[in-house]
Amino acid sequence: MDDRYMSKLSPTVDFWAGIYLVIIAVLSILGNAAVLVSAAHRLTLLKAPELLTLNLAVTDIGMALSMYPLSIASAFNHAWIGGDTSCLYYGLMGMIFSITSIMTLAVMGMVRYLVTGSPPKKGIKFQRRTISILISGIWLYASLWALFPLLGWGSYGPEPFGLACSIDWTGYGESLNHSTFIMTLSVLCTFLPCLVILFTYFGIAWKLHRAYQSIQSNDFQYGNVEKKITLMAVMISSGFLIAWAPYVAVSFWSMLHSQEQSSITPFLTLLPCLFAKSSTVYNPFIYFIFQRTSWHELLRLRRLMLCCSHQARSPAEGGKLGGKMVKRSDCTIFEDCTDETHVGLR
Repeated sequence: MDDRYMSKLSPTVDFWAGIYLVIIAVLSILGNAAVLVSAAHRLTLLKAPELLTLNLAVTDIGMALSMYPLSIASAFNHAWIGGDTSCLYYGLMGMIFSITSIMTLAVMGMVRYLVTGSPPKKGIKFQRRTISILISGIWLYASLWALFPLLGWGSYGPEPFGLACSIDWTGYGESLNHSTFIMTLSVLCTFLPCLVILFTYFGIAWKLHRAYQSIQSNDFQYGNVEKKITLMAVMISSGFLIAWAPYVAVSFWSMLHSQEQSSITPFLTLLPCLFAKSSTVYNPFIYFIFQRTSWHELLRLRRLMLCCSHQARSPAEGGKLGGKMVKRSDCTIFEDCTDETHVGLR
């Protein structure tokens, strides 16, 4: 067997890495399957932007099903299974799913930013067709980048520890072909999407801050809710970045240093790779549960602003607003059975 595909780790480390990947795979499949099943039960009620959350779940479960079994078997085998052919397959799948994930998050951030209105203006409303087109474009974009190494621009190769495959980062200094591919890939598929994620979610936090300030001017105190939504935005923008940042850092270090010059041991290159794979486990919690929370809070905010606006125009002690009973004294809104049968805002 090619020495590149022999594990550079001890059998004990390989064994526990395999156990870790088994746990990650099971949790990822169960968690993301739960997201998809839950969405299927409320398919007609899904808002268009929620399709991006489902796309993220598809990429996570796709990665767990198509990649983790091969890396688990290789870990227990103490050597990569399948040689060059399986390495190309693994690298191809990794590129498709990782680029699809980060581009989905970037588009999700932009869509949420546009959906979140800035008082007194309302946000943009997206249709399912528009989001579906965006999702198709994301998959085509990721597939194109994954195919470039097969077409001769860049290449795939084994990781330094020998039990996984990805872009051949060590080939950066070997030729102009490798260096241009890696730098272009890094800018267009890593740095720019990360900047979009950061700026859009901080933009959402700022819009929400302004919205709650407008409510507080009417003597409504919602500091705790504002903090909750801001925390949600920070978690959404940082979860994926934190998981992949160590792997990107180690990859760039390998890119700029040959294996002879590198001071990073194979074991230290394994840890960021394992940590990055954990993102498929907690993504369902961050991008689904917190997203639903955000929609509920934004809906409450809109109802409250409508209520206060109605009261400002009406001298009456109480009245009706779109079929809903509104009490001027405490701004309590009674609604028909939709998402919530009773929403009290005090």
